[in-house]
Amino acid sequence: MTSVLLGLGLLGLCYGATWATPGEVLAVLSGTETSVVILDWRLPRVLAALVFGASLGVAGAIFQNITRNPMGSPDVIGLDAGAYTGALVALTVLSGTSAQLAAGSVIGGLAVAAAIYFLAFDRGFSGMRLVVIGIAINAMVTAVNSWIVLRAELEVAIAAVGWSAGSLNGVGWDDLTIPFAIIGTLLLLMTLGAHAMHQAALGDAIAVTTGVGLDRLRLLMVFVGVGCTATVTAVAGPVVFIALAAPQIGRRLAGSAGVPLLPAALTGAALLLGADLLAQMLLAPVALPVGVVSTAIGGCYLIWLLTKEVRRA
Repeated sequence: MTSVLLGLGLLGLCYGATWATPGEVLAVLSGTETSVVILDWRLPRVLAALVFGASLGVAGAIFQNITRNPMGSPDVIGLDAGAYTGALVALTVLSGTSAQLAAGSVIGGLAVAAAIYFLAFDRGFSGMRLVVIGIAINAMVTAVNSWIVLRAELEVAIAAVGWSAGSLNGVGWDDLTIPFAIIGTLLLLMTLGAHAMHQAALGDAIAVTTGVGLDRLRLLMVFVGVGCTATVTAVAGPVVFIALAAPQIGRRLAGSAGVPLLPAALTGAALLLGADLLAQMLLAPVALPVGVVSTAIGGCYLIWLLTKEVRRA
C-alpha cells in the first residue's frame, strides 16, 4: 500500500495543465529547483487528499467498530450531513470564515452524533439500532440542509451547493495548517485507544473483563470520529463513501478479522487521492469535484456490499 500511495502522490505532482516529469518533481522536492506550480498548487492538493483520506478512513473504521456493522460509517448514519448543517449555518447566518466553518461543522456533527447515540441507547447499546436510526436521522438532516439552501440568498446558495459536492479544487497551504494539526491530534488520541477499541470489538463482556471502560471509550471514539469527519467537511465539503469503503477494503487487504485503523487510514488515503486524480482527468482541463467520483465509486461498492450481506443473511 505504501508503494501505491507513493506512486499516486508522484502522479498527482506530475499531472496538471502542463506535465512535469518525475525527475523535475524530485528536483523540486529536494530543493535543487523551484516551481510554484508543484510546491504551491499541486503539493497541497496531494497532501490534502492523503491526510483527509486517511482521516475519513479512520473515522469509518471507528464507527464500524462501534456498530460492528460494515454500514456504520459517518456518511451513512448522518454525521456528514450534520457537519454540513453546521457549515451551512456558518455560511448563511454568520460570515462564513474558515474558523466559523470548522466550528460549525464540528458542532453540527457532534449534535447529530449525540442525537443518534441517545436514541439508539435503549436498555443497552445496539450497533444495528444505531445504524438504522442514523439512516433515518441522515434523511431528516439532509432535508433540513435542502431547506436552508433554498432559503439562502442566491450567491450563498450557489456557493453552498457547489461546496456540498466535496472538492479539493483550489486547496492551498493556508487552508491546511489548522486542519492538519487537528487531524494529527485526533489520530494520536485514537492511536492511544486503539488497543481498547479492538478489545471492545470482541464483545462487551470480553472488553469489560479486560478492564476496558466501554462508555468512556465510546465517547472518545465518537469524538474522534466526528472530529475527523467534520474537519474534512469544513475544508473540502462532505466527501462521501470514502469512510464507508476504506475500512472494509483495508481489512481485506490486511487479512484482519477486525477493522484495524492503519489499513483503513492507508486505504482511505489511496482512495481519495485516486478519486481526485480521476476527477482531474475525466473532463480535463475541467476538474470535477472529487465527491462526484467518490460517490460513483462508493455507489458501486455499496451495491456489492449490500448484495453480499443479503446473500449471507
